[in-house]
Amino acid sequence: MTQITDRFGPDFSPKVSPDKTKIAFLGYDDKFLGYQQNSLYVMDIDGDNVQVISQGFDRNISNITWRGDGKIIYFQYDSEGMTRIASITLSGKVKDIVDELGGLSLGRPYSGASYTISKSGRYAFTYGNVHNPADLASGFNGAKRRITDLNKDLFDYKTLGKVEEVWYESSYDKKRIQGWLVYPPNFDSSKKYPLVLEIHGGPFTNYGFRFTAECQLFASKGYFVLYTNPRGSTSYGKDFANLIHHNYPSQDYDDLMSGVDHIVERDYIDGDNLFVTGGSGGGVLTSWIVGKTDRFNAAVVAKPVINWYSFVLYADNISFFYKYWFKGMPWNNLEEYMRRSPISYVGNVKTPTMLLTGEDDYRTPMAESEQFYAGLKLNKVESMLVRIPGASHGIAARPSNLIAKVNAITAWFDKYKK
Repeated sequence: MTQITDRFGPDFSPKVSPDKTKIAFLGYDDKFLGYQQNSLYVMDIDGDNVQVISQGFDRNISNITWRGDGKIIYFQYDSEGMTRIASITLSGKVKDIVDELGGLSLGRPYSGASYTISKSGRYAFTYGNVHNPADLASGFNGAKRRITDLNKDLFDYKTLGKVEEVWYESSYDKKRIQGWLVYPPNFDSSKKYPLVLEIHGGPFTNYGFRFTAECQLFASKGYFVLYTNPRGSTSYGKDFANLIHHNYPSQDYDDLMSGVDHIVERDYIDGDNLFVTGGSGGGVLTSWIVGKTDRFNAAVVAKPVINWYSFVLYADNISFFYKYWFKGMPWNNLEEYMRRSPISYVGNVKTPTMLLTGEDDYRTPMAESEQFYAGLKLNKVESMLVRIPGASHGIAARPSNLIAKVNAITAWFDKYKK
């Protein structure tokens, strides 16, 4: 075995060219940033003449495949909440091929898709959008043909809520923020509707133009649902994602509040019936929000980090978080860890708050939720802790848990609707 790359940073996903003379691979120089974006490299088969061919392409590249003639490399990427297949020449010219690669998360509209492509350029991929969970499609030269319609028997007698793309400016620095608004089915513009702000996790991930069972279920119960990509989200380039480097939570809060402000201007949104929820990183931001404002009638904090000091010492990747998300060990940076911890603001909370976490969650352990719940109880805030037996960080991995989660959230919100 011979080592052929040696930089400080990961090199991975090597793919040998059809003529066996070159290797394409992904990687980046590790700079200990919260978000580090893959670039695409090509080198000779012996490791010489390494060249980055994606220079200037400011999106994360994945799933690379050579074309049969060795002149083109296909790849997958996210941009502004849309997943695409594209091609790149060895000189770095990028061309989009097809979009609407479906996210494989059923519950929430996360990115994540899969494709294969033949030597001649014909492709098959997971096809999905706001109207349907991922199905299988195929195509050639930009076309797409849906092959499966696995949920037709369901959607033939279910009415989905319309999904509208929205853009607005952050009150913090006027950066443009993208989001999507899910309407209740059979929407009537003469009526007033409550609004749920649903926040993604990560934080270095993205929501997008993808199906979301959870948001559609909220909508089916009469709520508008706003989901957005605040700063820190991927699919907008590395600088946008790293606006929260060593600064999370921070102005992502302003991005989210600006989104709510933007939507409540509509006549049919009831500004007196606002609700907020999110899981994982979204749970962090939900617990942060209720410590900063009492504009929401109720909140549901799912699988959160509440105390960064404790989290970095017992979560499932203790060698990572203190090094990439903070400047160092917690005992050397106590003020910084606690400044960014929602537990530090629990004394401000007046919003009725439910916590909801799996008992087998090793990413955001149950003790995080227990800390916040205890603080809320000591502060005499109406609160509830829901413990889900046998559930890990992916609470909705079991469909029954997804339904139970949505029912618990909407029951809590319904209780505090005016």
